[in-house]
Amino acid sequence: MTNDSKIVHQDTVEEVAELRSFGRRRGRAMSPRQKQLMADALPGLSLDLTAPAPENLAELFSPPIREVWLEIGFGGSEHLIWQAENNPDVGLIGCEPFEDGVVKAVSSIEQNALGNVRLHADDARDVLRWLPEASIDRAFILFPDPWPKKRHVRRRLVNAKLFEAMGRVMKPGAQLRIGTDIGDYLRTMLIAFQHQSAFKWPCAGPQEWRRRPADWPQTRYEQKAVREGRRSYYLSFVRDEARLA
Repeated sequence: MTNDSKIVHQDTVEEVAELRSFGRRRGRAMSPRQKQLMADALPGLSLDLTAPAPENLAELFSPPIREVWLEIGFGGSEHLIWQAENNPDVGLIGCEPFEDGVVKAVSSIEQNALGNVRLHADDARDVLRWLPEASIDRAFILFPDPWPKKRHVRRRLVNAKLFEAMGRVMKPGAQLRIGTDIGDYLRTMLIAFQHQSAFKWPCAGPQEWRRRPADWPQTRYEQKAVREGRRSYYLSFVRDEARLA
């Protein structure tokens, strides 16, 4: 194989490979209680991606469920738990690879006896491939890792490919909420939106993406943005019923 062939092959592999969109998985050392939760409680709350997804996702939850919502990258789980507590007839699937966030979610689920939450402690894109078509009624991607360095921009989660994957699993008319406090990432998101065909953006003006809806509680990452003087942006896309992927 020539050097030129090696370069072409390497570039092809890098384009095909799915870049990891998150950084470290572990933070502080867990307490004995947290270790126990991860060992004993998390398995019962976790999705089993080795088995086919049920045609009716409501079967994943213990209480009667009318809708299923998905949160990608739930961080400290503040938003995930708030939605679960305030919408007991909605099933929440939360994806988060960072162990500190996962153990916080498990602790809150156990403490509040929430039967309407299921977790995936790894890459959310595995869940997107597992979910049936048109099975999600609402989805959230709130303040994803901005990967601010120029050489890392390709690792940003929200891109046209993600819109395509979300379009497959979301029902016609379903809402996709995306939040960020990074202006450059906002630009990246809107460019990605322009290069997809599954969603529309029914936005009448800047006031709609500068103001957080009442049923969109603040996450700790947004609170950090407020403390540091950064403006937050709230995008609400809708799965287009006339343009099914």
